[in-house]
Amino acid sequence: MEKIMIGTMELYAKGASVWVPDPEAVWVSAKLLKDYNLGDENVVLQISDGREVQYPVAPPSGLPPLANPDILEGENDLTALSFLHEPAVLHNLRVRFLDYSSIYTYCGIVLVALNPYDQLPIYGEEVIDAYSGQDMADMEPHIFSVAEEAYRTMTREEKNQSIIISGESGAGKTVSAKFTMRYFAVVGGAAQQTSVEERVLASNPIMESIGNAKTTRNDNSSRFGKYIEIGFGRKGDIIGANMRTYLLEKSRVVFQASQERNYHIFYQLCASRDLPEMRVLKLGGAETFRYTNQGGEDSMQIPGTDDVVDLERTRNAFTILGVPPDQQMELFRILAAVLHLGNVNIQASGRGGDRSYIDGEERSLSVFSKLLGVERTQMAHWLCHRRLTVGGEMLVKPMPGQQSLEARDALAKHVYGQLFTWTVTRLNSALRAQSEKPKSFIGVLDIYGFETFERNSFEQFCINYANEKLQQQFNRHVFQLEQEEYVREELPWSRIEFSDNQPCIALIEGQLGLLDLLDEECRMPKGSEESWARKLYDQHQSNNPSPHFRKPRMSNTAFIILHFADMVQYECDGFLDKNRDTVFEEPINILRASQSELVSELFQQKPVGGSLSLSEGKSSLPNGSLRSGPGMRAQREHKLTVGFQFRQSLQLLMDTLNSTTPHYIRCIKPNDLKEPFMFDPKRAVQQLRACGVLETIRISAAGYPSRWTYAEFFSRYRVLLRGGGVQTQEQIQASCQRALPELIPDPEQYCFGKTKVFFRAGQVALLERLRAERLRAAGVIIQSWVRGWLGRRRYIKTRWATLTIQRYTRGALARRLADLLRYTKAALIIQKTYRMVAIRQMFLMIREATVTIQAFTRGSLARRQYRRVVAERAAVLLQSAVRGWLARLAYRRVRAAIVLMQCCVRRRAARRELLKLKAEARSVEKFRELNKGMEVKLMQLQLRADQKARESGALRETLQAERKAHNTELDTLRGALVKLEYQLETQLQTQQSQPSTAITDEETEERRRAEEKAAQEILRLTQEVQVLRVERDCLGKEKEDLTTRLLEQETAQEESVVQAVAQEGKALTAELDEERRKYQGLLREFTRLEQRYENLREMSMLTEHSKGYRRTDSNQSLIMEPPSPSPMSPPFSGPPTFPATPSFFGLPPFPSPEEVRRVSVTSPTAERRAWLSSDTLMDTLMENMGVAKDSAGKMTGEDLWHAYDAVRVANKFLENQLRSQRSQEEAELEAKRTCSDPSPSADQQYLVELVEAREQEVCRLRRELKELRHTVTLRRLLAQTGPVLSQSTEDSSAPHAKAGTVTGLLECRKRDEAKLMKTLITDVRVDSALSLPPGLAASVLFLCVRQADCSGDQIRARSLCTAAVTAMKGALKKHCNDVDMTALWLKNACLLNDLLTQHSKQDEDLVPLTSDLSELNRALSALCIQAYQQLLSISETRLQPIIVPAMLESEMIPGLSGSGVKLGNFRKRAGSDPRAVERNAGETPSMAAVLRELGALHTALSRQALPPTLMEQAFRQLTHLLSASALNSLLLRKDMCSWSRGLQIRYNVSLLEEWLRTRGLQAGGAVALLEPLIQAAQLLQVGKKTDADAQALVHTCTALSTQQIVKILTLYTPHSDLEERVTLNFIRTVQALLKERSGGQPPQLLMDVRRVFPVTFPYLPPPPVRADQLDIPDSLKISFLRRP
Repeated sequence: MEKIMIGTMELYAKGASVWVPDPEAVWVSAKLLKDYNLGDENVVLQISDGREVQYPVAPPSGLPPLANPDILEGENDLTALSFLHEPAVLHNLRVRFLDYSSIYTYCGIVLVALNPYDQLPIYGEEVIDAYSGQDMADMEPHIFSVAEEAYRTMTREEKNQSIIISGESGAGKTVSAKFTMRYFAVVGGAAQQTSVEERVLASNPIMESIGNAKTTRNDNSSRFGKYIEIGFGRKGDIIGANMRTYLLEKSRVVFQASQERNYHIFYQLCASRDLPEMRVLKLGGAETFRYTNQGGEDSMQIPGTDDVVDLERTRNAFTILGVPPDQQMELFRILAAVLHLGNVNIQASGRGGDRSYIDGEERSLSVFSKLLGVERTQMAHWLCHRRLTVGGEMLVKPMPGQQSLEARDALAKHVYGQLFTWTVTRLNSALRAQSEKPKSFIGVLDIYGFETFERNSFEQFCINYANEKLQQQFNRHVFQLEQEEYVREELPWSRIEFSDNQPCIALIEGQLGLLDLLDEECRMPKGSEESWARKLYDQHQSNNPSPHFRKPRMSNTAFIILHFADMVQYECDGFLDKNRDTVFEEPINILRASQSELVSELFQQKPVGGSLSLSEGKSSLPNGSLRSGPGMRAQREHKLTVGFQFRQSLQLLMDTLNSTTPHYIRCIKPNDLKEPFMFDPKRAVQQLRACGVLETIRISAAGYPSRWTYAEFFSRYRVLLRGGGVQTQEQIQASCQRALPELIPDPEQYCFGKTKVFFRAGQVALLERLRAERLRAAGVIIQSWVRGWLGRRRYIKTRWATLTIQRYTRGALARRLADLLRYTKAALIIQKTYRMVAIRQMFLMIREATVTIQAFTRGSLARRQYRRVVAERAAVLLQSAVRGWLARLAYRRVRAAIVLMQCCVRRRAARRELLKLKAEARSVEKFRELNKGMEVKLMQLQLRADQKARESGALRETLQAERKAHNTELDTLRGALVKLEYQLETQLQTQQSQPSTAITDEETEERRRAEEKAAQEILRLTQEVQVLRVERDCLGKEKEDLTTRLLEQETAQEESVVQAVAQEGKALTAELDEERRKYQGLLREFTRLEQRYENLREMSMLTEHSKGYRRTDSNQSLIMEPPSPSPMSPPFSGPPTFPATPSFFGLPPFPSPEEVRRVSVTSPTAERRAWLSSDTLMDTLMENMGVAKDSAGKMTGEDLWHAYDAVRVANKFLENQLRSQRSQEEAELEAKRTCSDPSPSADQQYLVELVEAREQEVCRLRRELKELRHTVTLRRLLAQTGPVLSQSTEDSSAPHAKAGTVTGLLECRKRDEAKLMKTLITDVRVDSALSLPPGLAASVLFLCVRQADCSGDQIRARSLCTAAVTAMKGALKKHCNDVDMTALWLKNACLLNDLLTQHSKQDEDLVPLTSDLSELNRALSALCIQAYQQLLSISETRLQPIIVPAMLESEMIPGLSGSGVKLGNFRKRAGSDPRAVERNAGETPSMAAVLRELGALHTALSRQALPPTLMEQAFRQLTHLLSASALNSLLLRKDMCSWSRGLQIRYNVSLLEEWLRTRGLQAGGAVALLEPLIQAAQLLQVGKKTDADAQALVHTCTALSTQQIVKILTLYTPHSDLEERVTLNFIRTVQALLKERSGGQPPQLLMDVRRVFPVTFPYLPPPPVRADQLDIPDSLKISFLRRP
């Protein structure tokens, strides 16, 4: 140890982290403020809270323990730490528990489990699937990992295993044992009901009810120890189980401390007292019974539990285990009797209370006696008396009151103990293997941990004794594993010293030990606790002093034992009584004579003197001794005490554990307050010391705790070694062996093995410091070279810049000179140009003046000439006007004279014409002629005049009414005017009588007041008008707002309705998918059960064959009955069918088609008359249906006539059915409308859609009815031409005529059916089948079925289909591991189903089938689903072992993660399988293997030309398996969560994405299912430091749940010194952002690998099939099929 400390002395440098003791936190972190030198008395430290202290040391062993590097913080395995000591273990557990929420941690071969006091989503079936088949060292610590290790070791080495679960009460032992058993039940069992696995799990609620109770430390504390052996068969499946129990705490039945409860079963019975079957127990509340109310009212109910539900769960478990209900009630009667026994009031009497009695009207005793079926008086007597033998005579002696109460309680404890023993025996008989003997077993030991209370008694003594034995076994096993590792690596080792607790065990169980002296004192007639204590003091303190035994200073009835975990003081009071466990024989004899069979059975067992039944039954041990009558004194001397029994059972347990390979689970209670995720370091350290975890650390630290393979060591410390270019394993090993002596001078600090190099504690930290110094020196050299290179680069840049500046300067000067010359020349040119411009401007000005003068002169002359011309033109115009006026005047005079002359002439002619007309007017005929057209006009004018008169009358009346109103109003106004005039005159007279001055003032004042009043009134009215206008404007705005709001509400309501409809549609779609998934799951279960049934039948047939029975021909197996339809078959959505036989209408059935064919037209008359006698049946049927007989059309063809009547009956029946359905739907619709809310909702929308769908269905049925009526019309037309048709087709029938219209069929005779199925399906060779065209077998079978249907032989058609389905099932079973053949039969099943569906519909282009093959269509659909599931099962079975190695572990980018080996990450667990290294060294499956398997499936599906949608669904399912399995493994493996590994995973997934896209499979959602894995890989690569990184991370990882993101961030482990861990603040920031996004979603850590997407088969109408179009090879040998 001194050498080790000297080797690590260099690590105590300034800045190093150490641990110092603390009274509150046990250990706190500190940093060295200066280097420590050998010989210093103090170390200057700075505590984590900022204080500086002087830590005194006694070098070298007194130095504070060093802290591990930050890169090892939160390590999965405590033994992988560089420094192994108590503060490092405590800190690592606290970090994992509080910061990472990880409750499991490895410590070598021990799994440390901290109770979180919270429900965690880490125990689902998806977690079991993730851990199943995985190596323990690769996965995150978990209880399932320990269970998997035990299961794999058992199956691999065929050796029994044990899982030892220990810990304090409340640490979670029972829950851990339940999860372990559940894992074995899932991994090693089947899924059928009432299986062995279910019975094993059903034992848990029973044992919890009768063996668990609430204590101050645990609400579900196991008050007994149990060891369950789960037996496994040859195939690794559970075939049986067995349970042993240890030391039931029977004292709890009669006494409970404050805030504690009795066993759960009592409170469950009291809570269920109101059930009808429980009323006979006469129970009350738990507070009414003495045995259940001692803990107080607050302890009656456990928060979060329901005793009624728990009792129901217990009863169901009893039922699963085969306990009948009447026997369950017997058991409940005994338990209720125990409660009533505790309420029996025993009163003291006599002098000094030396007697006792029970009142004769004691109700509790009466109920107790009635429930147990015993005599009340006898029980009352013997509860208060005892039998003694004195001098050979029997005496009955009354007992004092206190002794009677103790006898009553002893009886109650004995009854409960016997019942507990019987229950365990009954469970073992139900769990015992029936068919075969278990090949191996895994034992689960759930036993009490080390206990120490303020007052410790016999129970704590036995518990701590058992823990001493278990700790000894644990220490020896850990030491053995450590030594085996050294031997395997051929290390020169010396024996490691460890603390062996054999002296303490010898103190307890050795000769004249505590148990021997206790048994001896119990055999003494007058033995007492004081006498036993004195013997202990004399033997182990005076005569033979033991270092583990002490006597307390202040007590003479107590003793102290120094256990391995703590020093415990035991009080001797009660030891003798509990060790004897005495109960009087007389009450037991009364119970043996009970009328209850169960009670009698409980107490018919022999008293405790026989052997322990631990071989077959292996139940709990018998309970104590019985005080017998005379003649039993000698036998009583040899009664086995409880301590002796416990020692024997414990020895048997240790022998069992030593014969198995143990696995250890240590449960730690983090706090005593039961608060979730609260860590108390004091309690944790106390339990770590008690459970042996620190001892494991000490043993590991005493040897070589750090172990590296040579390759790992070389990869990590390559910078310290020479020969960096080596490649082979031998060169790497040689390089390591050469370099280590130079790095570590002391050879005692390391050792070379065959495959590993071993280091003592602290040496890895030293190597890390050397590596850091070497890297720092290399960094300095690199910096110097980089700085020199940067200086040279800077000089070159400066020189180049100087030359460039000079060049640019010289160029600028040259350009300046050129500019000067250019400027001079330009100045001359400017001067010349300026002078020229000045002279030119002067010239232009003179010329412009001259031109202006000339222009003015010429203008003046031109204006003068213009004025002269204008005057001359005006004179000419005046002359022309005068001359025109004179001419017009003359013209007017001439025209007037001419007009006058014309008038005179025309007047004369008119007068002559008038005379002529007057003469003609006197003639009558002329008058009549003129009046002919006038009569009509007169009538029209008369009518118009009448109408006008009526209008005039109406107007006149209106006018009169208006006049009357006007006159009335005028009279009113005149009256008012007269009144006003009168008032005016009155006022004038009054005014005249007064002086004029006063009148004027008064008038003025009045007028002023009137004006003011009028003004005020006008102002008021104006304000009111304004107010009204404002109100009007407000009302207008409100109206507009309301209108807008109504529009918005209508819009929102419409949107909500649309959203509700969309959501309802999505919900219906999801519900449909869920129902389809359930149906397909049930179909899978049905297929499995059918397969199991066939296996059992084959076994039974083999059994019968072995007994001498003869087996039938194998061909008979093909002719089977039609398969029964699945109970979950999809509903048929076609038209409503009606029975085809008249028996539905109460009539005898019609003859079969075979009988119809036998009675043909050419048959004798008698036979025809017998057949025609069935006409009365049709007549009766027509009368019942109300179908009138057609007397108009008489048909002579018999077949046509019967067909016509049958169609009429069918039409009538269908019409009645439609009417009833329509009326029913209308009634339902009306009822829904009346009861529904007028506001639209999703439910109403759904109802409306449902009604519309039903109306569409009615319309479709009406169309079909119309088609049937059309058929009837055709039948009638055929009936009219019946005589002609009957003569021409007398010898032919309708089916034959139909057969003549369908050609290209194949005929299979009845005797050739089995041969066809055998040749075409069952016995076809694989190569021949794969060379056939896709769907050839289905086409051939359909042609045969079609020919049988066309020939009218419906039975043969169904038989062919049934035989085909059966044969295909057999072919699938035969090729259950062949992808190509499974795809082939999937294609044939789908094609045959599509062909039958196509020809079952009414189509103008196809002749439909006459046979009803709907049941066979359903059977074919189920067969398609079965083939599809088998296809996926084959692919999943092949993919499952290679998913994780290929997608997570394979390095498709070489050299990416080779240089980033994490410190301590590759240290293998102690005791791991050495062959695992060899397996890991082999070839790891890559993505090429995954793509190869997917390619094989794609090739098989493409070869059979299956629909693309079906292929997309298949690869969608497989993609989900790949993504879910890989993501689940990633979430449970810390070594996978790094930047480099995330890059590798993303590259591997991209290969899969590219493969899917190149084959066009991305449309089915296969690529979308890879999104969670892609985002997980991106999460490992993105930055994880700032708040912006957190927001970007949350926005990016939308496909991952909150728990998954936090888990990946928690597991993220840097694989190099350049990376940093994710800080807790960053994780909390991400959690806060994710909390807003979660929206109350349930917590989900792992994906459901077993999720099955429902498959839908698309219906694609196949092309017409004809025999002459099929390419049937001769190799099929089906030439026996004929072509009709």
